[in-house]
Amino acid sequence: MNVISVNGLSKRYRDKVAVEKLNFQLEEGKCTALLGPNGAGKTTTINMLAGLTRPSSGSIFTELLPNKKDLRTLIGYLPQYPTFFEWMTAREYMVFSGELAGLSKTEAGERTVELLELVGLAEDNNRRVGQFSGGMKQRLGIAQALIHRPKLVMLDEPVSALDPFGRREVLELMRKLKQQTTILFSTHILNDAEEICDDILFLHKGKLVESGTLKDIKGKYKEAVLTVQFEDKEENYTEQLTSMPFVKRHRINGSLLHLEVEEINFARAQVLKAAAGSDMPIKKFETSESSLEDIFMKVVK
Repeated sequence: MNVISVNGLSKRYRDKVAVEKLNFQLEEGKCTALLGPNGAGKTTTINMLAGLTRPSSGSIFTELLPNKKDLRTLIGYLPQYPTFFEWMTAREYMVFSGELAGLSKTEAGERTVELLELVGLAEDNNRRVGQFSGGMKQRLGIAQALIHRPKLVMLDEPVSALDPFGRREVLELMRKLKQQTTILFSTHILNDAEEICDDILFLHKGKLVESGTLKDIKGKYKEAVLTVQFEDKEENYTEQLTSMPFVKRHRINGSLLHLEVEEINFARAQVLKAAAGSDMPIKKFETSESSLEDIFMKVVK
């Protein structure tokens, strides 16, 4: 069953088109990643689904609510930059959020105990939110989004502002949540999506340029990749390798050179031969398949 079906969804701001004619479904029980660079339309799309922004055209439909009742009752939402009453304790904030969502004080209290345990904040329930780290606040925000047992949880860039430790905490929490509910999250960090999502929506300049399961998309765009890292920045060697005839595309990521190649075994042998003949100071050399970042760059070009 589809939790949500989106048809022809568009949003325009005067002469600017933020999102144009999106068509997709969110399947119940799946974790879907809405991917794209900053400015691609991810937040606008999530805000329309959450009922915070009115679409210019198109429709959002769910099979879970009869008689066109308010879709927002099914949704738990965490914005990209959540704000909190920092003078409240975590427990007070959760009970307050539960009552806002229509729960009784007793039910909100019981749900608070359950969710703070789930997100790893049970021992911090009486600490003021203002004392929390960024990762702790983000986990509290996710707990808040779950307070009314939503059928769909939407998280807008849940890890982009976090340090590596906080990011890992939130990703592990999302891994647990995907066993319990349907998730839609946006991110421009494609490695995070590759870790935990089932389905993918690629947005670029407001348009949906590719969608499907992670497995199907990786299969469709499967390419052999050689990754080379030099001891120092060696521009001459980089130019030499990228100009080889079997290299289809290349991407430079810091000190790493990623080469999409034909005939992986032949390409590996030729690169190693060139390295030996030119005394290239290679620090790292490995083979792999196209990452989600490689695929996205291919799709939008």
